Amino acid sequence: MGGVIVGGIILALLVIVFLFVYASAAIKIVRPYQKGVIERLGKYQRTYEPGLHVIIPFIDRLTKVDMRENVVDVPPQEVITKDNVVVTVDAVVYYEATDPVKLIYNVSNFYLASTKLAQTNLRNVIGEMQLDESLTSREKINATLRQILDDATDKWGVRVVRVELQRIEPPVDVTDAMHRQMKAERDRRAKILEAEGDKAASINRAEGQKQAAILEAEGRATAIREVADAERFQRITLAEGEATAIKNVFDAIHAGDPTPDLLALRYLETLPKIADGRATKIFLPLETSDVLSSVGAIAEAFKSGSTSPDGAEDTAAAGHAATDT
Repeated sequence: MGGVIVGGIILALLVIVFLFVYASAAIKIVRPYQKGVIERLGKYQRTYEPGLHVIIPFIDRLTKVDMRENVVDVPPQEVITKDNVVVTVDAVVYYEATDPVKLIYNVSNFYLASTKLAQTNLRNVIGEMQLDESLTSREKINATLRQILDDATDKWGVRVVRVELQRIEPPVDVTDAMHRQMKAERDRRAKILEAEGDKAASINRAEGQKQAAILEAEGRATAIREVADAERFQRITLAEGEATAIKNVFDAIHAGDPTPDLLALRYLETLPKIADGRATKIFLPLETSDVLSSVGAIAEAFKSGSTSPDGAEDTAAAGHAATDT
């Protein structure tokens, strides 16, 4: 009786263990970043989305596929450029699975296949470029490789997100030559810029001196014109003043209606002023005959109006003196 009880306990324990193993094998959890591919007796059955799923143990087989973005590190390799320079190149490829069924059934080892594919196409792309172009065209190389790898891996259910070149290293002697070339080019540019600066400065100085000379000449010409205009205006003003004065005197003389006797007296009064000087010759502007006739008339007037002999003699003497003059 005791043996039966022990056997029943052992059987119950075995059943519990079997149920536990069966449940653990039947219950599967697919994480949010995964998808599950179910095979039943070696044949594709369906694809499970993230969550809790129950399968038939030992009949169904669940393969989980990571749908996150992954990276493939392309090992360094030597590549010959178009101008026969050997450079060392390595890159990284970022990809993400789009179809878990294709990723499982269309390629056996995606990591190895993508690595070899990236190496081959990297040699092809850089082999069509000169060294200088390959060193300065990283974006172009990245875009070209991404397009090639994306087209090739589409049937594997993978999308290539981007390709990044980590380094492109030419040989040491080529690097030294490039450094010397870069230094020489920079020195040449510096000398050209310095020469252009000196040239521009000389031109600016010459232009400044030219403008200064032009402005100085224009200033002198303007000053001369202003002085000439001022002198001409002054002469015109003086001439106009003299003309006005002469006209006023002439008008005043005509307005007073002077007689020939008065004019003769004024003429005689002016003669001493004319003779007062260092000149040895005097030119009289009036006709002498008219003056003398006027003087004679004045003398006759004084002679006829005088009652004393002294006065007559004095008048006659004055007439003779005027005649001698």
